[in-house]
Amino acid sequence: MSVIYILITVSITVAIFFLVAFIKAVKSGQYDDDYTPSVRMLFDDELLKETNKKQIQITDEKQL
Repeated sequence: MSVIYILITVSITVAIFFLVAFIKAVKSGQYDDDYTPSVRMLFDDELLKETNKKQIQITDEKQL
């Protein structure tokens, strides 16, 4: 029975360690995405053209 208490204690300790490591990584900016916004800026015009085409198609279908 004492082995179960030891295993539970160790598993909770490891879980707390990983939680602290994750929080520290998030606060330090490890998961910040610096690349995507710069690339998204280059393709904004294409995205607008695609959405305008879809809106035109939808309005044409409604008129029929």
